[in-house]
Amino acid sequence: MNILEDLKWRGAINQETDHDGLNELVNQKSVGIYVGIDPTGDSMHIGHLIPFMILKRFQLAGHHPVIVIGGGTGSIGDPSGKKSERVLQTMDQVRHNQDALTAQMEKLFGQDGKFEIVNNYDWLSKLSLLDFLRDYGKLFNVNTMLNKEIVASRLEVGISFTEFTYQILQSIDFLHLYRHNDVQIQLGGADQWGNITSGTDLIHRVEGQDAKVFGLTIPLLLKSDGTKFGKSEGGNVWLDPEKTSPYEFYQFWINQDDNDVIKYLKYFTFLSQDEIAELEKKVQTQPEKREAQRKLAEEVTEFVHGKEAVKQAEHITTALFSGNVADLTTAEIEQGFKNMPSVEVSSEPLNIVQWLVDATKIEKSRRQAREDITNGAIRINGERIEDVDYEINPANKFDGKFVIVRRGKKKYFLARVK
Repeated sequence: MNILEDLKWRGAINQETDHDGLNELVNQKSVGIYVGIDPTGDSMHIGHLIPFMILKRFQLAGHHPVIVIGGGTGSIGDPSGKKSERVLQTMDQVRHNQDALTAQMEKLFGQDGKFEIVNNYDWLSKLSLLDFLRDYGKLFNVNTMLNKEIVASRLEVGISFTEFTYQILQSIDFLHLYRHNDVQIQLGGADQWGNITSGTDLIHRVEGQDAKVFGLTIPLLLKSDGTKFGKSEGGNVWLDPEKTSPYEFYQFWINQDDNDVIKYLKYFTFLSQDEIAELEKKVQTQPEKREAQRKLAEEVTEFVHGKEAVKQAEHITTALFSGNVADLTTAEIEQGFKNMPSVEVSSEPLNIVQWLVDATKIEKSRRQAREDITNGAIRINGERIEDVDYEINPANKFDGKFVIVRRGKKKYFLARVK
């Protein structure tokens, strides 16, 4: 099975400019293929990850990935589908974002094979206004540009000339990469179809109709309920571990619905068809074991954050489920309890009843606190406490930074020591 057949099986092909020509090309030789990303932020989220997972598949199939960080295009902004103009960033912010995205790409693509990261600022910034208009603007028909879906959707509310010309700049990128980096395929999301076809049209006008260049887009990924994939209850799921911890990242994937998990295994893992088919059977016959979800979480977390992050995420998950939080490290507490109820407490030792009522407000009254303690419903740092005279000393555990309280079977609280 070649790369295109595999992508079709995974449901990862939306549109192709020329299926037969593209199929012939990828079967003949190693080919250059590029995906671009504008530095509108300093981290990708999992929605951004989709085309780069496909690019990684091409890399593993022996092809040559080229990643374009849009330092030039990102400084002006592409027309979004949000019916409004993007807010222009300062060049200092653009450069900061470029560096952060480059580091993420190197982590994803730098482990098994040659790849390139380039910045379109390097060539776009050298174009004068007259060069742009004479050499490129003359080759684009305004009527055709207006009919591109992303532009047409903005005509009612208006679009600036700056964003209107974005498709020309992206087309110049494709031409530059064709000439200088041996790139013949551009890959992008479904919303990039208009920009991609503008690029293939430009190359054919400049280099001739026999130039072998192709465009390929990926479908918009939707959940089984019809909503857009990519966000959790807390918002975007980021690749930056400072924005979304590896534990939170792992939890996002392990909590996917049975109706979606096989689709995501096809998109986001490099498991074979046979392996995914076996997991699909288990979803149907033993859904309570959630083996497909666990495998999805392991594979994607390892790809983005590495094997140690998977071990840590699994350790935190097991500890929270079993209640054995005493085995967690201080760093693991930071990850696992990031979104749990928390309070600030003094570092001074205090009687447990006073601490639960006065210092943390975990218990509403001393009577209730004593009752819960004597009934064995209170655990401090994983240890069941049944003595109402017990003294809590925050310095005893987790480097003196945290005290973990569990009330009942599942109710956790985190006390952060001031």
